[in-house]
Amino acid sequence: MGKAVHIRKGFDIKLVGKASNETAHAPISSVFAIQPPDFKTLIPKLLAKQGDEVLAGQPLFYDKDRPEIKIPSPVSGEVVEIVRGAKRVILEVRIVPDKENRYVTFDVPKTLTKENITALLLESGCWSYIRQRPFSTIADPEKPPKSIFVSCFDSAPLAPDNNYIIGSEKENFQRGLSVLNTLAAGNLNVGIAEGQADLIGNSISTDKTHQINGPHPAGNVGIQIHHIDRIKKGEIVWYVNPQDVVIIGRLFGSGKYQAERTIAITGSLTQKPSYVKALTGQPLKDIIGDKITFTDNTRVIQGNVLTGRTTYEDNFLSFYETQISAIPEGKEPEFFGWLLPGLDKLSLSRSFFSWITPKKKYDLTTNTHGEERAFVMSGEYEKVLPMDIMPVQLLKSIMAQDLERMENLGIYEVSEEDFALCEFVCTSKIDVQRVVGEGLEYFRIEG
Repeated sequence: MGKAVHIRKGFDIKLVGKASNETAHAPISSVFAIQPPDFKTLIPKLLAKQGDEVLAGQPLFYDKDRPEIKIPSPVSGEVVEIVRGAKRVILEVRIVPDKENRYVTFDVPKTLTKENITALLLESGCWSYIRQRPFSTIADPEKPPKSIFVSCFDSAPLAPDNNYIIGSEKENFQRGLSVLNTLAAGNLNVGIAEGQADLIGNSISTDKTHQINGPHPAGNVGIQIHHIDRIKKGEIVWYVNPQDVVIIGRLFGSGKYQAERTIAITGSLTQKPSYVKALTGQPLKDIIGDKITFTDNTRVIQGNVLTGRTTYEDNFLSFYETQISAIPEGKEPEFFGWLLPGLDKLSLSRSFFSWITPKKKYDLTTNTHGEERAFVMSGEYEKVLPMDIMPVQLLKSIMAQDLERMENLGIYEVSEEDFALCEFVCTSKIDVQRVVGEGLEYFRIEG
């Protein structure tokens, strides 16, 4: 076994609406859409135009700055519409699918090397599942990393149970890990929770399997990178999500790009929370079915409640998502507000009584219980961010656009999701994740 990491700082937000271990299949949809905005910094150039027939695995567009990065179609069918926004920016490539999927068949080398693995991942479009820190963008194949990371568990609120999901795809998962291990020249680090060693099998060396314990954000790959192989100036680390490892494993097993993934439908406003097998780009209404009713008082989120984004009934499943959450909006005013005992409120301090019942599950709303105010040094961020950095000072350097201080304070190591709990506990109600995202983009361009 590799390094044992115990995370002490953090907090597990226990919510009502965890998905039960039941899986259904989404019905065949009438239209699919791949959305270029899902890919940070990618400038799309079309390869398939309206009226073209495409196969599953055939590239739809590529990155203008890195033409070797291609985004594939999840289904076969006809490209029926290119949806554009302001300044003719491409927002969606819509496809009417065939009744039965037809695939591009790729030649899988019998003996795998770093070079032919890279070539196949680029040709098939599966390279887009490999992302890099800093900046959380699609990895640059011309700049090799010092290591690759896979976090086998997710500690976010109501997160999918990867033991259950990967358990049915164990062969493909282990094959994907073996491929990534070869690509990383043996420097593949896999973070596991207790009881997950069986998922890994003999696919990689045991000294690269690290057991992680502790509260959220212990499952964040950025936290695991920080404690196992920190990023320094000029260094790059790649990472891949577990279900994306499965898709890579399918490619090297069958020679086909099969974009099916298991989506957790969660949250207190979900009827019978459970799992649904769906394809990337499928309409949300077909995935959700009658489990969630879209109303003015329901916040539907692609992702978890800390880092996800608000979504609507006519939207499509984003490229990297594995969870959909539904919680109340919380528009109703509170009688006497904070003056009441707040027995149903969650607090990391002892402002209310949640510390007496640590195992209680809460039905929380989107209400922030206050508005943005002066940025104060409360010490709350340091309690929930298990990284050896100074979060408040880093955020202030970002707001001041001080590149030198941003670099000295650890901008290379962080991503928006790592600061999600800081935003949750923020006394000043600062939109912390937005600040971090803007700082990363500014540093990428100017730094």
